[in-house]
Order: sequence, then structure tokens, then C-alpha cells
Amino acid sequence: MAAVETKPVEVQENLVNEAEKEEINDENADENVSDEKKKKKKPKKPKKTAAEKAEAAVLREAAAEKEAAEKAAKEVEKAAKAAEKAAAKEAEKAKKQQQKVEEPADDDEDEDDGAPGEGGADAAKKKKKKRNKKKGSGAAGGKLVAPSVPIVEQFKDGKYPEGEIMQYPDSTTAKDRFTSEEKRALDRMHLDIYNELRLAAEAHRQTRQYMQKWIKPGMTMIEICEELETTARRLIGEKGLEAGLAFPTGCSRNHCAAHYTPNAGDPTVLQYDDVTKIDFGTHIKGRIIDCAFTLSFNSKYDKLLEAVKDATNTGIREAGIDVRLCDIGAAIQEVMESYEVDLDGKTYQVKSIRNLNGHSISPYRIHSGKTVPIVKGGETTRMEENEFYAIETFGSTGRGMVHDDMDCSHYMKNFDTPFVPLRLQSSKQLLGLINKNFGTLAFCKRWLDRAGATKYQMALKDLCDKGVVEAYPPLCDVKGCYTAQYEHTIMLRPTCKEVVSRGDDY
Repeated sequence: MAAVETKPVEVQENLVNEAEKEEINDENADENVSDEKKKKKKPKKPKKTAAEKAEAAVLREAAAEKEAAEKAAKEVEKAAKAAEKAAAKEAEKAKKQQQKVEEPADDDEDEDDGAPGEGGADAAKKKKKKRNKKKGSGAAGGKLVAPSVPIVEQFKDGKYPEGEIMQYPDSTTAKDRFTSEEKRALDRMHLDIYNELRLAAEAHRQTRQYMQKWIKPGMTMIEICEELETTARRLIGEKGLEAGLAFPTGCSRNHCAAHYTPNAGDPTVLQYDDVTKIDFGTHIKGRIIDCAFTLSFNSKYDKLLEAVKDATNTGIREAGIDVRLCDIGAAIQEVMESYEVDLDGKTYQVKSIRNLNGHSISPYRIHSGKTVPIVKGGETTRMEENEFYAIETFGSTGRGMVHDDMDCSHYMKNFDTPFVPLRLQSSKQLLGLINKNFGTLAFCKRWLDRAGATKYQMALKDLCDKGVVEAYPPLCDVKGCYTAQYEHTIMLRPTCKEVVSRGDDY
């Protein structure tokens, strides 16, 4: 019986030992779990690689560059605003000068200032009347109205005014043609051509006579060109390549003699002391009128303008069938350089600009081969029957020689250019636009904008580099000098010489 009682005690002891072991294992497991949590709570930061460091440096540099670009843009904006303010101030100053010039002296007012009694009252009434007259006259209140009726509607019979008719010089073999029946019959064969040219000439005449009154100091050159071109297009009845403007409006100032027209955004303002050459052309079916005049507001330049006008008229008088071109140039130079002009206490001889000249004209081709020099020693080529010429002369108080200067604005497709393969799609598109709107007539960047061209600078340069289009940059004498120009278009008809573009103004 004793053996049976001792057996359960050993089993109990074993159970106690196993329970203690399980508690110890549980405590160890809890400690391991807490250690793992601690490890998870404090992970080690991975080290940056060299690529990540380089990328961060690039980002910092980009941010710095962006900040610098923003600063530069702000500076450019400030400079542009300052330039606009300066241009506005110049315009206001020029307008004030013009107002001073336009205010006529009232001699009657000075005489009546001291009149007593009734005489003084009458004088006061007269003054009031005079002041009212200055404010404006006529139905439009003194405002100049641009001509708007097309020339075709003004002359419904289709016969347009002739230009000045002149006989050929007696010293040539073309004399005594005016009464020749044979020559008169030849003349009648070309009446349609003459009529088209006279229509273009009448549009030119009315446009320039309006612009001579409209242009004032203080206007921007873009404003002047846009007004002139709008008026001319309306009068000529613009119709694609059949009728319109023959080349961009030249408005070269002072030492710049030719081929300047403002590009878009040009802030240039016409000043009171400027000497401006207004040169524009009209055409009907490619029959071009090329005619120019010089505009100045200060009377001290009158002698310069007189010299050039006289030289141009001399060239017209000497021109004729069978006349040598060099003889015309010699006569022009002799007259031009016989003049002197006094400017600010200095006397200058008026010089012919030797590397500028007149030229022959053919349909849709402003410079068709022959040149009319304005100095002696030119070509011995002779003028021929049924040719058309632009007789133009340029006088200068400078060296009498011009060079390319300033930004280019005049362009023209070469008349005899063979087919040239173009790789750039933009060049092909621009050439198509030029062919459609201008053909072989001259154009400018403003006209490309008007025709709908965008982002064409690279394409235009490509066409110029390949010789498809020719650039004609402004032609300038030395800075500080003054240049003037007068020009007319003449027809060498079988019977007589007709100065088609002649008008009452010049």
C-alpha cells in the first residue's frame, strides 16, 4: 500500500517543473518580440548614392538658372517700358514744335490791341472770329479726309488723265516724231498699255497729295506707312496680282537714302528736323508706277530739295529714244552739284549719290536691266522706243556714296531664278505664299504678316541663302548727313515722251 501512495507525488513534481519551463519560454518569447519592435522603431537611414547626389546638384543649378532668367526678363521689361516712355516724350515734343510752326502770326491783332472805345470792341470781335477759324473749317471741322472712291469709279468712261507730254530732244534721231503718221499708228497700238499705266499713276497722284497734307511730326513711321498703303489700295482697287502696290513704302530718313520701311514693332517717330524720302509704287497688271518725293518741315532744307528736284527734271528732259544713258548721268550731275546748302552755319555742296541710279521697268519687274546713272561715266547703252524708265536722282550733303546698314525689311523674289529644291517644309510654304500674293514684286515683313505668315524668319533666311529671294537692306550715307530724292516714271512712246506720274505737286 505504501508504494501506491508515493507515485502521485512524482507526477505532481513533474507537472510543476513543466509549468515553470513554459513560463520561462513565454518570458523569453516576449523579450524577443519587444527587441524586434525596438529594431523596427529605429531603422537605419540608407546612404545616398553618387547618382542621387548629382541629380540634386542639377536641380539646384536649374532653380538658380530659372531665378536668373526671371530677373533678366524683369530687367528687359523695365527697359522696354523706359523706351516706350522716351518715344512718347519725343512724340509730344515733336507735336508741340509742329503746333508752334503751324500757328500763324496775326498782324491784325497786334494792330488792334491798343485801339480804344468802339474800335477796341471791334478788334476784340475780330480776334474771336479769327480764333474760331483756327479751330476748324469746312464740313469736316478741319479734319483731313482720305480719298476713298476708286479711280475706276471716278473715270467711268475708262479714259484716265495723261501725264506731261514732252517732245524728244532735238539733238537725237528721234526728233520730229510727233506728226509722223506711221509713229501715230504705232502709238495707237499700245493705247491699252498706256491706259493701265495712267490708271496706276492717277492712284499714285491722289494718294501722295493726300499724304503730303496728312503727315505730321510726332507720327510713327508704321502709322504713316499703314495710312499710305491703305489709301493707295483703296484707290487702285487692289485685286491680287492684277492691281495693287508694286513695292513696300519707303520712308527713309536723313542719312538713310533708300530701302527702309519699318518692320512690325519699330518705334521710330518722325521728327520736325527729319528729311524723309517717301517712295512707293502702284501697278495695274504689272505695269508699274515708281515715283518718289522728299518731305521736310524745316525750311532750312529747301535748297537741298530744290537741287534734287531740278536734277530729276533735267534727267527727264534729257531722256529720249536713242539717247545714251551716260549722257543723262553727266547732265544730272552737273545740275545737282551746282547747288550748295547752308545748314547750321556750314555750307555743303550737294553731291549726287554715285552708286544709286534710275532704271528701266518691265511688267512685274521693277529693275529690268538698264540703269540710268546720276553721275558721268556710266553705260553707253541707248534708250529705245516703247521702253519705260524710272528717272530718279539722289542728293546728299555727305560723301555721296551709300552702303548697306540697319535691319533689312525689303525682299523680292528673283525674276530669273531656276528651280531650286527646298528641304524645309516651312520654306516651301513661304515660297507658295510669296508666289500667290507678290509674284516677282517686292514685299516686306509687314506684308508677310498681313498675308497670314507666321514664324517665317528661318524660312525667309533659307530662301535668301538659296538665291530664291533677294534681300534689299537700307542704303545709308554717313551718319549726320542729309539725303533727298525725287523720281518720276516716263514712257518713251513712238511719237513723244510722256511723264506719266507728273502732278501739280512736282
